[in-house]
Amino acid sequence: MVDEIQERYLSVSKFLGEKELRWWAATEARVLGHGGIERVSQITGLARSTISRGIDELEAHLLGDSDGTADGLAAQSRQRKPGAGRKLAEDKDPTLLSDLDKLIAPTTRGDPESPLRWTTLSLSHLCSALAEKGHRVSEPTVSRLLSEIGFSLQAPRKVDEGSSSPHRDEQFQHINAKVEQFQSQQQPVVSIDCKKKELVGNFWQNGQEWHPMGEAPNVSAYDFPTLALGKAIPYGVYDLARNEGWINVGVDHDTAEFAVGSLFGWWQQMGKSVYTQATDLLITADGGGSNSSRSRLFKYELQEFADETGLTLHVCHFPPGTSKWNKIEHRLFSQVTKNWRGRPLQSYAIVINLIGSTATETGLKVQAHIDESRYPIGRAISDEEFESIRLERDHVFPLWNYIIRPRPKVPRKEAVII
Repeated sequence: MVDEIQERYLSVSKFLGEKELRWWAATEARVLGHGGIERVSQITGLARSTISRGIDELEAHLLGDSDGTADGLAAQSRQRKPGAGRKLAEDKDPTLLSDLDKLIAPTTRGDPESPLRWTTLSLSHLCSALAEKGHRVSEPTVSRLLSEIGFSLQAPRKVDEGSSSPHRDEQFQHINAKVEQFQSQQQPVVSIDCKKKELVGNFWQNGQEWHPMGEAPNVSAYDFPTLALGKAIPYGVYDLARNEGWINVGVDHDTAEFAVGSLFGWWQQMGKSVYTQATDLLITADGGGSNSSRSRLFKYELQEFADETGLTLHVCHFPPGTSKWNKIEHRLFSQVTKNWRGRPLQSYAIVINLIGSTATETGLKVQAHIDESRYPIGRAISDEEFESIRLERDHVFPLWNYIIRPRPKVPRKEAVII
C-alpha cells in the first residue's frame, strides 16, 4: 500500500498545483482511515496540518458548505505563486545549521573529529540549546533539518549480552585526541574495514531504480552461491581529512594479509602522492575480523608495510561491539550501498564501476581496484616472527592501541672479488 501511494504521488505531484495536491493527499488519507494522515505525511513529505486542511475542505464541500461545484471548492482556498511563502529558517539564519551540527556531534560520544555523528538529545532539548545560541526555531523545523542532514529517530538494538566494553567512552576520547593531534600535524589518518561480501551474478539487490514502466530487470529467483560467478570482498580505506576512499575488491578470502594489502594499495595509489612529507600514519579499525586487535598476522603484515613505506604506524582499535561507529561505515560504505541499490552485480566490472562512480554533494571521491591475488587462510605467525615486530604498546588500553615502527634496513654486503 505504501509503495502504491508513493508511486501515485510521484506520478501526480508534478502536474498538480498546491491546493489540488492537498486534496489528493487528503483523499488518500481518508481512504486509509485511522492513522492515514500520518502515513501520507511520511510518504509525501507534506505537513500533517496541510493534509488535515485538505480533509476539512473536502468535507465542507461534501456537506454543502460550498456552492456545490468544483469552482466553489477552489474558491475556498487561495493558491500561492511559485516561490511564495515564508523563507526557510536556515535561509534567514545562516549559522543555524552549523550550530545544530555542533550540538549533534559531541566528541564525548565517540568518533574522531566527531566523525561518529548521532545524538541522544530530544527535539525540545535541541531547541533549548539553539535558543541559548540566539536561534529562534521550532521543534518541527529542527526535525526537518535533522532529516535533511541524514538523521532519523532510531532505537538502540541490543545484540549480544556483555558486548559493550566498560572502557568504551574512554577509548573513544583517546581516538578523538589522536586524530586531532595527527590532523594538526598534517599527518594522514585513515579508517579501515571490510564491507559485507557480495555474490557476483544476476541476483536481487535491495533498493529501487528508475526504469520504464513494466521493464524492471529480471533476476534469478534464487541466490545460491553455486549460481554465482564468485564473491566480491570490498575492503575499504577511508581518508578522514580528504574525504576520499579506496576500495580493494578481493575475490578470495578476507585475511589479515588482504587487509594490509588493501592499505598498501591505498598508499601507493592515493596516499603517498598527497602526503609527501608524512612520517606517521594513524589507522583506526574495529577490533575483529581480518584487522582484529588480537591478530598476530595483522601486526606482522603491518610491520612489513611499515618497513616498505618507512612510516611509523599508530593503530587504534574500536572497542568490542562498536565497529558500526567506525567512520568508514557512515561516510564510505553507506554511500557505496546507496549507489548500487536495486542494481544486480552481474560482473566484477560492474562492481568496480559502481564503487568508482560513488560520490556525494560533500565531495566524496572513491577509487576501486580488483584484487585477484590468493590469500590462503590459516597462516600462522611463529613466536620468532612475532618477536621481530617493533611493537610498542600504548599505556592507554595497550590491547587496542599500539605503535609499529619500521625496522632498520640491513645494508647489503658487497661481494669481495679475490
